[in-house]
Amino acid sequence: MILEVDKLQIHYSTRSGVARAVDGASFVVPEGRIVGLVGESGCGKTTAVRAIMGVLAENGRQAGGRVVFKGQTMDEATTRRLRWRDIAYVPQSAMSSLDPVYTVGSQLVEVLTKRGTHSRASARARSAELFDLVGLSERRLADYPHQFSGGMRQRAAIAMALALEPSLLLADEPVTALDVIVQRQILDVLRSLQQRLHLSMVLVTHDISVVAYLCDEVVVMYAGQVVESGPVREVLARPRHPYTMGLRNAFPDLLSDALELVPIAGSPPDLSEPLSGCRFVPRCPFAQPACSIDSVVTGSDGHRSACRRDAEADTLRTAALDPRTWQRSSSFAMS
Repeated sequence: MILEVDKLQIHYSTRSGVARAVDGASFVVPEGRIVGLVGESGCGKTTAVRAIMGVLAENGRQAGGRVVFKGQTMDEATTRRLRWRDIAYVPQSAMSSLDPVYTVGSQLVEVLTKRGTHSRASARARSAELFDLVGLSERRLADYPHQFSGGMRQRAAIAMALALEPSLLLADEPVTALDVIVQRQILDVLRSLQQRLHLSMVLVTHDISVVAYLCDEVVVMYAGQVVESGPVREVLARPRHPYTMGLRNAFPDLLSDALELVPIAGSPPDLSEPLSGCRFVPRCPFAQPACSIDSVVTGSDGHRSACRRDAEADTLRTAALDPRTWQRSSSFAMS
């Protein structure tokens, strides 16, 4: 494993108290694989990858757990040393990560000379290589960020992240703000780069279809915790946690005759409030009284879920396909 996240806890100090944005999350990234972190907005995905990168907001702190990269437990000094050289980050909004008053080429040169060991001449040559790698013309190095389209800016941000040849790439919703045609192009670029450079990658997204298209493994997060994880094909074909079942129902399936998309009613819980048991209980049509007390992680062959009713997953999965199931509240009716 190139990366292990073990019982990670990230807390934010807010006016209303401490928000436990990530609360005991554990997952691994195998060498040379793409792992998708998926879930609704506010479930802790971005916070988790920013913690790995060591770029939390000022009011955030690691309150527990650990991050292990290539067998080395990450502390502040280690993270600072490895940042960009071994672990790189592609932000959601490339426009906000590129300085508008400098050409994109000059920003690449700065990364290569100040963070790396390149001379200015070799940095310019390397910048041209990087642009070619992501499908951009060398001529565009002389342009400013506002002269790039959204997809081109995202490609430039990927080139910048790859400048120092990292072995782990963290991509935070890199296609969310793009139209579907450009999304496909960027995802194809990421897959090609991963194969050519033998990269390991963590991709943050709220879109199940992106995970299905690009990722090898998936980690499903809800309310700061991992509720299901495993190989993409296995998890999406046979989800074992009701939240994953609900996510799958909420996205179109071109191979299915079903035309109706089924939303998950309600919203994730307030993470500044004390929480116990399975946090999906208020929205889960399969919840039982014991689910409010604790949750149990079970599974084998790399496919794990944090549902007390995991043994009944086949039955629950069938029921979850019926839109009427999700119209029920969590009244513990299916006991």
